[in-house]
Amino acid sequence: MAKEQLRFTGSGGQGVILGTIIIAEAAFLDGKQVAQSQSYGPEARGGMCKAETIIDDKKITYTKVELPSLLLSLTQVSFDKYVKKIAPDTVIVVDEEINVPERLYAKHEVLKLPIIKSANEVIKNKMAANIISVGAVNEALQIASVKSLEEAVVNHIPKGTEEMNKKAMHLGAQLVKDARK
Repeated sequence: MAKEQLRFTGSGGQGVILGTIIIAEAAFLDGKQVAQSQSYGPEARGGMCKAETIIDDKKITYTKVELPSLLLSLTQVSFDKYVKKIAPDTVIVVDEEINVPERLYAKHEVLKLPIIKSANEVIKNKMAANIISVGAVNEALQIASVKSLEEAVVNHIPKGTEEMNKKAMHLGAQLVKDARK
């Protein structure tokens, strides 16, 4: 596996930090090296939020994401801010409502997915958008085994919501499969 540098962005309360923690744990369970960090504005909910994870087969000696190999954005504001500094081949995963400039499609794989709509309409829980995102990112980059990703999801969600969250994770993976057809 090549070194992956993931940057998840959105607004506080969308669970982007938890998303990077889950994907880092799943990769760790599969024997990979991981480093995870996050930052957000003074508002706990509603302010811009960024969380990052580095995953590699080798020891990670520098823990800051400089040019992500994957950018996930759940809000237009966070996308507009963080899309400015990405690698030439960064995979871009965004909610379908985000306006992605046409010029980015020429250099990047852009996956516009109904993440928030699916959380609301299919899972019937808006808080599932981050778990849908985790499933989508894992499918896009093949970071961790499905078994390890399920285990990491279950380790970090409220008891009693395991089946709903597993369904959300698998839905995210399916959204990427469908988008790549």
